[in-house]
Amino acid sequence: MKTIAIPADVREQFPDLIDGMYRLRARVFKERMGWDVKVVQGREIDDFDQLPATYILLLTGSSEVSGCARLLPASGTTMLARAFPQLLSTGKLEAHAAMIESSRFCVDTTIEEGRGGGALHQATVTLLAGIIEWSMRNGYSEIVTATDVRFERILKRAGWPMRRLGEPSRIGNTIAVAGSLSADPTSLARVRPAGTPSIFNPMCRAA
Repeated sequence: MKTIAIPADVREQFPDLIDGMYRLRARVFKERMGWDVKVVQGREIDDFDQLPATYILLLTGSSEVSGCARLLPASGTTMLARAFPQLLSTGKLEAHAAMIESSRFCVDTTIEEGRGGGALHQATVTLLAGIIEWSMRNGYSEIVTATDVRFERILKRAGWPMRRLGEPSRIGNTIAVAGSLSADPTSLARVRPAGTPSIFNPMCRAA
């Protein structure tokens, strides 16, 4: 497995990978988790994909998309501030220049590649490490997200505990919660699986 970053300004150069990401999101969020998301022709795409997001993608050895996350600067439009302000204790995201939002995180944990004896699938922690590394390299020290309490527990097991920004709330069939995560060398060292290469490679640049 390898993790790559695709910034907004080169997105059109990787149509197959972007399409694979949208298809993965449909399978995970709609089919597996039963979220109330819009799927068209087998792809889950929302309004936030029209913004200048950076996508962190996890690829198998055969270059199939097996995980993804979407990163947007918190100083601009974010899903947490616009779609889920009720998850914030103040009803408002206190954004700053070193804050970025992660959304649409998902992993195909049915893949055999990366399956080991650890508590978490290696695909999950590899993608988490990619998010931390990209954020650090691009000047971000804090990552905010709206997730569910199940994934909050996964983050804790990965050694990357989340600080809640408000009380959990039911949204659809999910108990959702907003939180903040540190993007720093200590967090990266705790999360990154042994032997996992850097996210940065000749295929995609940092920003």
